[in-house]
Amino acid sequence: MSNTDQLNETFAALAHPARRAMLARLAEGNATVNELAEPFDMSLPAVSKHIKVLERAGLISQGKQAQYRPCTLNPVPLKQVASWAEQYRPIWEARFDQLESVLKQLTERRDAN
Repeated sequence: MSNTDQLNETFAALAHPARRAMLARLAEGNATVNELAEPFDMSLPAVSKHIKVLERAGLISQGKQAQYRPCTLNPVPLKQVASWAEQYRPIWEARFDQLESVLKQLTERRDAN
């Protein structure tokens, strides 16, 4: 899978709030499907579908220990998202600096009146 394809899969997986919540839970440590399903009002098959999306994106993996199938977070795709976003930091910072300058001018004008 190319970097672009991987990034697309990761963003698609992150698009759903339940999947983001599952990743947040896995950031605390491994969890079973039942543990991941606990806070949600959805069926286990629905949770399993979300887990498959996360697995396809490479964000998690499932182990096999008898009937215990712990899910584990794989942070590599998240690091790729962070790296991708980081390239835009100078643009955001420049725009925030411009906004700060405009707000400062508006405040000075208001205070002068």
